[in-house]
Amino acid sequence: MNKNKPVIYSKSFPSDPELLPEIERFVIEHAPEKQLDKKKINDLSLSIAEAASNAIKHGNKSDKKKKVHVSVKIFSDRITITIKDEGAGFVLKDVPDPTLPENLLKDSGRGIYIMKSFLDKVEFNFTPSGTEVILTMNFNK
Repeated sequence: MNKNKPVIYSKSFPSDPELLPEIERFVIEHAPEKQLDKKKINDLSLSIAEAASNAIKHGNKSDKKKKVHVSVKIFSDRITITIKDEGAGFVLKDVPDPTLPENLLKDSGRGIYIMKSFLDKVEFNFTPSGTEVILTMNFNK
């Protein structure tokens, strides 16, 4: 596999929280098992669930007419998953730090922190047509 030319899989899903397991399954079934041990697969699964849940709940406001677009890119040294909603976006610096004492007992607000803990890179791309979260996990770490 050429390091700079990925294998790409893409699919769109309605913004239905009941489809979260299907979104997660779509990504994991394309993840190269030889490159990822069980812990990395679990970390990736949890991160995908968080990103997809955020896209459905916060981005698309659970509007089933809106889609969540998922793209899986497999490079020789990493996997990159892009999850895009059709929402208006958010201000990243306004997301409360879940490790601060006043936020420890809150029921929400840990998704971005969890993704950043489990992955090598988490990026956000705010576009006029929606917000993309780009999740990257390197294979040889």
